[in-house]
Amino acid sequence: MTKERVDEYQPLLVKGPDRQRPKYPNKSLFLAVCAACIGGTFQYGYNISVINAPTQYVQDFINQTWRARYQTGISGDVLTLLWSTIVSMFTLGGFLGVTIGGTLSVKLGRKGTLLANNIFALMAALLMGLSYPAGVFELLIIGRLFTGINAGIALCVQPLYLAEIAPTSIRGAMGMGTSVFITGGILTGQVIGLKELLGREEYWPILLSTTCIPAFLQLLILPWFPESPRYLLIDKGDEEGCKKALKQLHGMAACDDEREDIEKEKNNLTGLQAKKPWELFTDRSLRWQLLTIVVLNIAQQLNGINAIYFYADYVFRQSGIPVDKIPYVTVGTGACECITALTCGMLIECLGRKVLITGGYTLMCICCILFTLTLTFQDVSPIFPYLSMACVFAFILSFGLGPGGVTNILTTELFTQNTRPAAYMIAGSVNWLSFFFIGMIFPFIVLGLKQYCFLVFLVVCCSVGTYIFLVVPETKNKTFLEIQNEFLSSNKRKACSSDGAGTTLLSTSI
Repeated sequence: MTKERVDEYQPLLVKGPDRQRPKYPNKSLFLAVCAACIGGTFQYGYNISVINAPTQYVQDFINQTWRARYQTGISGDVLTLLWSTIVSMFTLGGFLGVTIGGTLSVKLGRKGTLLANNIFALMAALLMGLSYPAGVFELLIIGRLFTGINAGIALCVQPLYLAEIAPTSIRGAMGMGTSVFITGGILTGQVIGLKELLGREEYWPILLSTTCIPAFLQLLILPWFPESPRYLLIDKGDEEGCKKALKQLHGMAACDDEREDIEKEKNNLTGLQAKKPWELFTDRSLRWQLLTIVVLNIAQQLNGINAIYFYADYVFRQSGIPVDKIPYVTVGTGACECITALTCGMLIECLGRKVLITGGYTLMCICCILFTLTLTFQDVSPIFPYLSMACVFAFILSFGLGPGGVTNILTTELFTQNTRPAAYMIAGSVNWLSFFFIGMIFPFIVLGLKQYCFLVFLVVCCSVGTYIFLVVPETKNKTFLEIQNEFLSSNKRKACSSDGAGTTLLSTSI
């Protein structure tokens, strides 16, 4: 490589002791991230929020269909059961999707799985769009199941793809694409669901079928970008394909160093096959990494963010906001979370993962205490409802700044190529089961403890923040092998010395 060719890329490179590291993504890498995310985690966020706007209209449709079939009105309990089934099918589908996502990512590749996953989104859009003209509300149940499967696979495979196509120096920032597009999907669903757009009664079938648009966009754009270079070289042994992919994604100046890192990891994994999820539980060298992702993914659902959104409407009403204006304020919470995710993406390579996620949980602890106090004294002074509203936004900001974005990145970085898909299957399964669990018990927690339920979330946030501070190493600007070595040496030295079973991965030169 000539000196002139290197200088051509100089503005985007940061000189280190042994290598030149890209500071910003080039255009091809940035577009590849967007193409992966628009049909991936954007769909997850979009389908979480878009179902809220037509709630009453869908329930009226179920009632009308029931009356037409059986010549009698539906009982309130049955209607509630059917609506709960429609909503909960998304969670069930997500769990099913994540259990097959890791396997598909090994067999079809990361990019191939993302493209194939759009089949579920298109089928869901078709079924939900036809439910009203066909007069069959059961199509909504099946459609929501398919949207869940689509979301489950995307949450499992897309972070893999982003982490494996990004240079080490900006892997965190590129990995934040997952969080940015989730929050962007939530915000888009909230905006599209406003009455000025598709939030009116006659438009609800169209609203639910708009999930096909991101799917079509991904099918049009993603094929122009390469498969994960790590997958091509380590899993498939395709050296030429890996080299071509790195040149397209990283440019000529940065591809050699990244290929060297991939070669080192391949050498350390020679003869090892991709592990199954149950094999991770029996591997003592991975027990701390596994415990970490389980703790982080449980905490992501049980840290109180769902309770904040539950209380948001009540707080907004207490603050004097008219009921018909609350959806617009809710859009403000979505915009707040989206902006915070973008901010986290800009800060993550500067401050590091550990600082952001620990700081996020610390701020959430403070917000839990303040929110409990402001809700308790809600009627004492007119100022307390406004303080409660400030706590809502502060909690959302704190969540987006750390736990909301960094959790997925750590799941990627704590594992190497042969264990990463299985780790995502476990992390995703835990996350979806926790999502289902909190959905089942949360109403009872609120009913029993009222505003004091945030003391439970305080304990969760405090415990997880302490665990991260004591156990999880910083992963910024480190290769996957370096992270693995540091994690093993800092957390398993005593265990390894006692049973003699620990072996540190070697970063061998080619």
